[in-house]
Amino acid sequence: MAGASEGLGAAFAEALAGRGLHLLLLARREEPLTRLAAGLRARHGVEVRTAALDLARPDLAEVIPALTAGLEVGLLVYDAAASAIGPFLDRPLSAHLQVLDVNCRGPLVLGHLLGAQMARRGRGGLLLMASLAGGQGNPWLASYAASKAFEIVLAEGLWAELRTRGVDVLACRAGATRTPAFAASGPRAEVPSMAPEAVVAEALAALGRGPTIVTGRLNRLAAFLFTRLLPRRLAIRIMERATRRLYEVPGR
Repeated sequence: MAGASEGLGAAFAEALAGRGLHLLLLARREEPLTRLAAGLRARHGVEVRTAALDLARPDLAEVIPALTAGLEVGLLVYDAAASAIGPFLDRPLSAHLQVLDVNCRGPLVLGHLLGAQMARRGRGGLLLMASLAGGQGNPWLASYAASKAFEIVLAEGLWAELRTRGVDVLACRAGATRTPAFAASGPRAEVPSMAPEAVVAEALAALGRGPTIVTGRLNRLAAFLFTRLLPRRLAIRIMERATRRLYEVPGR
């Protein structure tokens, strides 16, 4: 599991450990990983391995085989994400490139390496945590939204390719979720949000039933409006106004 130290990643780890699955947890910060792993072992009696790993590192394709050597990885959950919030040109280029490394290159590398093993065995699953933001351009979140669109389309293509080889693929399009990462992004207004556990429950239930899922009734309604009913140009402008209200400093 990639991006497992808190929030949705920790909720996925809890749910999977509760089903008796042994886990390999990857995230940048070692201390939260160690604390989470200890709790999972105590509560569920499963084996939990951890590795403090920056998923943006350039040698990711060389590191992952070493970490998974001797393991049969049956399910990859890729929950790691980076974002660059604010006007595109006001954010340094390095921040946008990190978004690409974590949100696009990371799932591509892990999906290719671990998906190949699953396809050879004839069973497995890839679950990529995408976002409602990936449905259209999103001013102030331009590179993040684009990266999530990449994850959605990647999952759709792999779903069609790998389902005949026993590998289920799903992109989970979540909306605002009550995670530490969302709180740390500094939203300046209240928005409807889901508990991580609710998102995880819907995502795991949908694995094997189709290439994508939008979690939450309000999110499904929003996705329908933005992708089916509204002109794309209008959808983008609405997202611009909503994101600016959420993050812009008053009086700026």
